[in-house]
Amino acid sequence: MLFRPLTTDPEASGVLNRVTAAQAGWSLLNIAVHRLAPGDAWEHETGETEAAVVLLGGVCSVRSSRGEWPSVGRRADVFAGMPYALYLPRRTAVTLTALTRVELAHGWAPTDRDHPARLVRPQDCPVEIRGGHGATRQINGIIPPGFGCHRIVAVEVFTPGGNWSSYPPHKHDTHREDGHGNILEADLEEVYYYRFSRPQGFAFQRVYTEDLSRDAAFVCRQNDIVLVPEGYHPVAAAYGYDCYYLNFLAGSAQSLAYSDDPVHVWTKDGWTAQDPRLPLVDLSMEER
Repeated sequence: MLFRPLTTDPEASGVLNRVTAAQAGWSLLNIAVHRLAPGDAWEHETGETEAAVVLLGGVCSVRSSRGEWPSVGRRADVFAGMPYALYLPRRTAVTLTALTRVELAHGWAPTDRDHPARLVRPQDCPVEIRGGHGATRQINGIIPPGFGCHRIVAVEVFTPGGNWSSYPPHKHDTHREDGHGNILEADLEEVYYYRFSRPQGFAFQRVYTEDLSRDAAFVCRQNDIVLVPEGYHPVAAAYGYDCYYLNFLAGSAQSLAYSDDPVHVWTKDGWTAQDPRLPLVDLSMEER
């Protein structure tokens, strides 16, 4: 299912896009994307949920019942540097005040556990260049597996124009373990939030199950959200338009364990080099 933005005005403040678990028809995961003008404040109480707030762009100050951070953020937009983010546990009140124009993505999921609030800085985010040739992409771990939280996982992915991503197609809709407590595949709800290096950019995403009882393809544009409730979900970025997507996930484990589509897994055998355009963003941008 694809959710178009609530506004296409590049100067508008407020909610850009939003999908709740009830709208999605699943149990856990919610997402909202906000734009704040300088001086605007975003106030939120997490209640019985844990939350991840990813700064897509801009600088803000944060006051919360779990701590204060007077200056969070640096990059002007997602293509200008590495991310800053906040993890907020349940029963937390937070006020985020924009010091510049700010865009933020807020993902949340119910929890019955307590974990410490945490500021995630660019240097805290592991970077992986994954895949090969025309399936090379960059993954920045924001709240990766092993992070001190209950359910939420957050990563951002940069795919150069013309490349495939989330490829070979993979899924994570069945919880499987190996008998020794090692997770082979987690059952995860997932959202993709899209941005592009040029506003007219686009990508294609397919979401399908092995028996094709679900088989849909979407044209993804600026500020679109795609839901992945089950099945395989590859992405192809249009030539000339670098593609960014932010993934929030929540499910049976704080994990990214997945299974490749056995029909297409052979394509990995041809990966002998990686796209030299990557990384598209790195820590050196934060030093400029």
